[in-house]
Amino acid sequence: MLNNGKFFLPPPNDGSDFKELFKRLAAAGAGRQLGSDGFPAGPWTPELLAEAISQIDSNRIGVDLRTVQLWFQENDKGISTANIRWLARIFGCDDPVSTGDWQMELSAAQARLTAKRREGRKAGSNMAMGLPGLVQTATATDETVSAAELAQHVDAKGPGRGLDLAMRSEALFSRGSPLNLPAGVFAGATALGFLSYVTGVHSATYDRVDGVVKQVGFLWAPNWTFLFMVFLPLFFGFVIELLAFWKFEARLKLVAQSDQIESHNAWARTVGSASSTYWAVFLVCLVFAGIVQWVEVCLIPLMKGNGDYAIDWGKIAIVRPDIISVPEAVLFTGFSYLYMAISFYVFFVGLILLYTIAYDFWKIKEKLKDQPEVNSQCDLNEVGLTIIRGTFRCTVLGILIAICMKIQSSYLTSTGENIAAWFVGDISSAIYGDKNMNSAIGYSMPTHYSSLLVVISTCIVFLFGALRLDIGNQFRVTLWKMSTVVALLVAGYLLIGAFAGFSILLSIGVLFALYGLFDPGLGRWQTSELGSKLNVS
Repeated sequence: MLNNGKFFLPPPNDGSDFKELFKRLAAAGAGRQLGSDGFPAGPWTPELLAEAISQIDSNRIGVDLRTVQLWFQENDKGISTANIRWLARIFGCDDPVSTGDWQMELSAAQARLTAKRREGRKAGSNMAMGLPGLVQTATATDETVSAAELAQHVDAKGPGRGLDLAMRSEALFSRGSPLNLPAGVFAGATALGFLSYVTGVHSATYDRVDGVVKQVGFLWAPNWTFLFMVFLPLFFGFVIELLAFWKFEARLKLVAQSDQIESHNAWARTVGSASSTYWAVFLVCLVFAGIVQWVEVCLIPLMKGNGDYAIDWGKIAIVRPDIISVPEAVLFTGFSYLYMAISFYVFFVGLILLYTIAYDFWKIKEKLKDQPEVNSQCDLNEVGLTIIRGTFRCTVLGILIAICMKIQSSYLTSTGENIAAWFVGDISSAIYGDKNMNSAIGYSMPTHYSSLLVVISTCIVFLFGALRLDIGNQFRVTLWKMSTVVALLVAGYLLIGAFAGFSILLSIGVLFALYGLFDPGLGRWQTSELGSKLNVS
């Protein structure tokens, strides 16, 4: 039958499922232009059908060749509602009435395939006697699949099964409510604050040998209050949001319009390939930053009654046993350092995931260079811009975390009576030439080293993202602004306590950084049809 110069077959209405129906129509070449001899031009191939669908004027995105190949293969994968529309246009030969008939036929065939799969899953479940490790393995269509189903499939089939630290760590950011991880960290810091009240170290002073009455209370320490109650929960929140955007929206849009489970398995393989990195970071954070540092900085000085480290709330029992006893201090500091070690491991996991997202996007972008019909350059730029905005926010928070650590360490060795007076005195000494509050006593400051590691790691992730994402010339100014803010913040960190008036430079950098959290575009927002949907905010 001829329709618009193409070979037309009417819907058979014979109760076939999608696989059976599609196989017959593809073999017959339904919807293809007739040959010069007036006969059908031959059967459809995946390449020819994908090209035909992508050439439909109203189909701006096109269709992935891999999606079409899945239709031809002997599997349980069906077709999405969006692609039913385009396939109906092909089989209906661009005739509105015929297209509508074929759209109803394809929808019914897909429903029959779904019902058949459902019956097969029930039979398989009965044979498996309800074992908890079994999940749906034949549900991969290009229909919408819930995040929970995808997570279950990756657990059972992907590289995340067993004791895979990488996937279990990634699950902290991608499973459950986005509020769970930030709220958990905040709750831990709140619990430590209550314990400090109970033990009496929430606000504690002591007379230093140089005559300075030093405030070393737990609630006066920004590396235990602002860090764990504000900056770290915000960092986790932004990482969770960016990861969800990449896994469940951007990645599926770019490479897996039909097979969401395959896309998530590919992401799981990318995450799992860095398993050694996760283990290395876990051991460093738990063993060295946690146990070894606690023993060296707190336990040994408390046992011996002295040490090379400045007195803080964890060692106040040495000079003020009337406030807290040594056994109580040992227990409290041990719990605190364990909490700190776990929290910083999760922090570094967030940095690894940011790196992985940028790397995964770069790999996909390289593959799509030769497939302009799949995704436009504008779409890639919008996704890349969203990723770099989220990475910038996390970078700013990472450096602010390091600043909290170094400020506390520098304050403990300064002549300031409390951290607020130390800041005000530093500004006053720069403006009015008052006494320099930065003259320090020669204590060891291990926090300087650990905070430097945080800054270096965070900046490397941002630099990698800036280089790999390649977000296009129209966003170069925004990227340069981001880089300038990061550089200013790093300079403020490095110069803490280095000269009188360092707090002025630091305050300027922090103000720009805080503005960047609300507006990562730094006053230069670029909008487009997709940009308004892809902004991580």
